[in-house]
Amino acid sequence: MTTGVRRRMGVEERRQQLIGVALDLFSRRSPDDVSIDEIAAAAGISRPLVYHYFPGKLSLYEAALKRASDDLAERFIEPQEGPLGARLLRVMRRYFDFVDQHGPGFSALMRGGPAVGSTNTNALIDGVRQAAYLQILAHLRIERPPARLELVVRSWISLAESTALIWLDGRRIPRTELEAQLVHDFAALAAVSAAYDPEMADLLRHMLANEPAEGPFTDLIGRLVSLAS
Repeated sequence: MTTGVRRRMGVEERRQQLIGVALDLFSRRSPDDVSIDEIAAAAGISRPLVYHYFPGKLSLYEAALKRASDDLAERFIEPQEGPLGARLLRVMRRYFDFVDQHGPGFSALMRGGPAVGSTNTNALIDGVRQAAYLQILAHLRIERPPARLELVVRSWISLAESTALIWLDGRRIPRTELEAQLVHDFAALAAVSAAYDPEMADLLRHMLANEPAEGPFTDLIGRLVSLAS
């Protein structure tokens, strides 16, 4: 008969465990409502031991946020194959998977939380936005975007953030509809910009050239035509 012996964790292993525990708690409730005592209890260690690895909840929150921001940035990575509309739809599904899993933490980060306004937090948020921006440009196969395209892409990323926050407040609109709507929003923003700029018009024509009849961009065109008829 063997008896269970709790294995002693190394320093980095314990830090990673605490970050995981904290991220799980922050994902289910606002970080402001989660105490160090709760984190310690969930990790199976004492409160003083938590402080041995992290000087306070703010530093632990920032470490958890770093892991979450890396995860969120990876949601925008998509093979550059096939129609653009389908690619963006898959990205939005993964994006909303993250929002769904980390709702309170995502909301606290964007609306106000214990680390909001800190240099580290702002850098993490900006890093996610920049990663998303570069991924979209990669899908468009453009290295040096003109000013209007930069405006379109960055505006769309901000719109995705705002849409996710509104959805979390009651989830009154079906998630799948919002995912498709955001892909439509990207095409609509590009179309409005194309009306003012020949370079954007060429880009829009290229975007739509390879879209299949069942793709989200074609679906948007059909919906708009039906409104005018």
